[in-house]
Amino acid sequence: MKARLDFTRVSPKAVNAMYGLQAYVNNCGLEPKLLELVKMRASQINGCAYCLDMHSKDARAAGETEQRLYLLDAWREVALYSERERAALEWTEALTNIAEGHEPDDVYAAVREHFSEEELVNLSLALVAINGWNRLSIAFRAEAGKYQPGMHARPKTATA
Repeated sequence: MKARLDFTRVSPKAVNAMYGLQAYVNNCGLEPKLLELVKMRASQINGCAYCLDMHSKDARAAGETEQRLYLLDAWREVALYSERERAALEWTEALTNIAEGHEPDDVYAAVREHFSEEELVNLSLALVAINGWNRLSIAFRAEAGKYQPGMHARPKTATA
């Protein structure tokens, strides 16, 4: 699929705002492997090829196993994920699919058992960020396949 436009070039100041949020999320104290799992799960739900390519590569670079990545879409069916990861994945699905009934109380209660208030806010901001990146990448058809691990680790700063 051919890219429609390079949104990072067209609106660098707007994209830098997103990079600022992403930089916060990347350094908020949540486990890098957990963050990659929730980024991948949201990207699976949204069907974002660019982000799936990116986060599968970053997850592998962070030490994630192939098996856990392959089975992420069926995380409820396997015992490969910790209770904390399961709570985060359920929260990911609830917030990514927010229009399907908002976030249920039982999902909130489950995630609160494994995350402090600050961690839950940070996890939620990670989901705000990945869902935003997914929407930008899908809307403008960012081309998947060329990403290298860590390529976006150091956010750019606006020049315009």
